[in-house]
Amino acid sequence: MTNSADKKPEDTKILVVGGGFAGMCSAITLSKQGYQVDLIDLDPEWRVYGAGITINGTTLRAYRHLGMYDEIAEKGAIVRSSLLYRADGVVLREMAVPETVGEEPATAGIMRPILHEMMSSRVRAAEVSVKLGVKVENLTQQDTSVTVTLSDGTSGTYDLLIGSDGIASEIRQMVFPETTGAKPMGQGCWRIATNRPEGMDKGEIYFGHKFPAGITLCGPDAMYMWMLTPDDGSLWVDDKEGVGMLHDRLEGFGGNIGWIRDNMNESHWVNYRPLEALIQPKDQWVKGRVVLVGDSAHATTPHLASGAGMAVEGAVVLAQELSKEGQSIEDALAAYVSRRHDRCRDVVESGVEIGKAQMANMPPEELGQLMGGALHRLAQPF
Repeated sequence: MTNSADKKPEDTKILVVGGGFAGMCSAITLSKQGYQVDLIDLDPEWRVYGAGITINGTTLRAYRHLGMYDEIAEKGAIVRSSLLYRADGVVLREMAVPETVGEEPATAGIMRPILHEMMSSRVRAAEVSVKLGVKVENLTQQDTSVTVTLSDGTSGTYDLLIGSDGIASEIRQMVFPETTGAKPMGQGCWRIATNRPEGMDKGEIYFGHKFPAGITLCGPDAMYMWMLTPDDGSLWVDDKEGVGMLHDRLEGFGGNIGWIRDNMNESHWVNYRPLEALIQPKDQWVKGRVVLVGDSAHATTPHLASGAGMAVEGAVVLAQELSKEGQSIEDALAAYVSRRHDRCRDVVESGVEIGKAQMANMPPEELGQLMGGALHRLAQPF
């Protein structure tokens, strides 16, 4: 039997299952290190849904590891502060972006399809074999490898399989059938993208309304608005009805959110999703030569704007551990879990706690302290 610590990257085959942010980052970083990387995704068109995405300082730091900061700044929007508003549109104060250890204070926003295109183009430019429209039908583990059969009838044997197929991960279910999956948290998130008014150069957060809401700048002319509302599991938002449903829920807002409400029309696409959270137990991130990365292991809510950040961080850490000279794949996977689990658990649990506090109408000052504490911990090195 060959010791995995003696196997060179160019002789090591890795299968990445899932082409989201975690999967793409894993493919990019591992390919750069010389590993043979295959990536598969179920969507034959490799699309991404959603409006914009907030990239906080911690997430921005993670994207620096991919060399993407300059492109995010060019195609998205970098901001140094946000304005806090009363729900009726009265400015309360300006809030500086929290510092991230080792980084200049900044946060960003970008349209999700643009970020997806930026990352997928890097995957295609790397020496990564991409196969779309397929999934893993079954997998069998050997001592130092895993053999998979895909839905197109092809099969292959790999030294490592990375399960990055999202919150409803089929890889997680195959390897850990005892898992309970993500849990609804009783809240849902609305998003709508639109052009931003001339002169608007800061993010905005609104207090005092029954629904928390805010605006993130996403490019030279683009922004998206988000709003969180209670969800008991019965709400269904049809694409054709989304604009009207969101319009009704925005009643009472002033400022730019009021402007969005008054100017939205059927040409705008409203995205709504119930919020769920998941943190796999520490002993259910790795089994043999299968490892979970991103939402398949730790799906979080948007309250700390850290879902993509945690996914990218995790992929970077996994690549760092696998690249350590003389370290076996088994030891690298154990080190990855050790470095990631508690940090990701804090993000997931803090997001759930903040959501519950919002629904309980916690005073803004106390809510700010709760969020500030979580962001301070998040800003520490990973």
